Amino acid sequence: MATAFKSMGFKDFINQSLTEIHFQEATPVQEKVIPLVRKGHDLVVQSQTGSGKTHAYLLPIFDRLEHSKDNQVVITSPSRELAYQIYDDTTQIAKNDDFSVSNYVGGTDKQRQEQKLANSQPEVAIGTPGRLLDLIKNKHLRVDETKVLVIDEADMTLDMGFLDDVNELASFMNDDLQILVFSATIPEKLQPFLKKYLTQPKFIVIDNPDVVSENVENWLISSRGQDKHQMIYQILTVGQPFLALIFANTKTEVDNIYDYLVHQGLKVARIHGGLTPRERKRTMKRIENMEYQYVVATDLAARGIDINGISHVVNAEIPENLEFFIHRSGRTGRNKLSGIAITLYDTSDEAKLAALEKMGIKFQPKEITKNGIKDTYQRNRRQQRSATTEKLSTSMRGLVKKQKVKRKPGYKKKIKNAISEEKRKNKKIAMRQEQRALRKKKKQDNQTY
Repeated sequence: MATAFKSMGFKDFINQSLTEIHFQEATPVQEKVIPLVRKGHDLVVQSQTGSGKTHAYLLPIFDRLEHSKDNQVVITSPSRELAYQIYDDTTQIAKNDDFSVSNYVGGTDKQRQEQKLANSQPEVAIGTPGRLLDLIKNKHLRVDETKVLVIDEADMTLDMGFLDDVNELASFMNDDLQILVFSATIPEKLQPFLKKYLTQPKFIVIDNPDVVSENVENWLISSRGQDKHQMIYQILTVGQPFLALIFANTKTEVDNIYDYLVHQGLKVARIHGGLTPRERKRTMKRIENMEYQYVVATDLAARGIDINGISHVVNAEIPENLEFFIHRSGRTGRNKLSGIAITLYDTSDEAKLAALEKMGIKFQPKEITKNGIKDTYQRNRRQQRSATTEKLSTSMRGLVKKQKVKRKPGYKKKIKNAISEEKRKNKKIAMRQEQRALRKKKKQDNQTY
């Protein structure tokens, strides 16, 4: 049974803030993280997107925080959108005790930020690694008294090439710094940073038995050479989603889908790294205000950004990094609501689909008809059918043929046992080959990312 926040003994202003945002019970990651942060441990926390990681560190940090003229906490985020979201979550908790919180991201007025820092230091500083490092190196943001460094979405920080900036900004802070690292995955390339800065860290892994929430249905639709843009339009207009998030792998394809849907008369928003920070911020605000029913985005929007009320996710393409598929699907089916993730594929995607199925994704095959979207056959039903009749060696086939000839008692049993033994050996060989292939793929992934 989940732990109620009111039983955790937080300060009154925190309880007041939790009441205002209607938070009553802790999630599993919050139950494990909060006591350890309170005790001052360095932490490495692996937990999926949407598990409540942000409040897992914010609540115990503010419970220990005392007012000061110096900076006390620095929180890094790999993207501007996530930094804005963390800032909003932080100000919601901080406002009832007037803690000063500031957000520093690229694309904003740095000169104005420098002028404000000359007059006062924020007790909590949030931002993207590059802008934070710039302000620290030029002695505008002073971190010599900083008590806590939080690195949010550490694997994405690594993927986007920002880990060197985080490494450098951490070097300006005191040795007794408490460091909290949160991530959906813990890549091997993150280990040198963890060993360099963290002191006897506690490792927390929140198991996610369902790779995608059980509230999410994963529909799979073959494009069969059709126009994917037209298929997306059909999906959006037939299904009547409350709010649909459409993902593509590149900024160019996002723009193409966006242009097509706008041309069809739909009111659509788009989010990708090619837009200016001001455009992205304005778009996010309009989405939050429910001005759009359809949003087309790159994976930038898949990590850590909460857009409330997403009923449908549409994968126009399967991502190259299959972890992003999990993050995309995690945008719907939240807060115990149901959701649908729809993936369009063609024959070139078979290897990716097989890998996703091995990760635990269970697809429901569908097809688009004039009357809507309906169930259809499994894409690999032929392979499945042929798999039931396993190939036997030449000698075994000969034994099977001899079954038709009358023999003395025990001969048929001997044949069946021989066939069973060969099947067992073949299965063992296949498993070894599969394990070798997985090890090879893992090695390639480590070299790539």
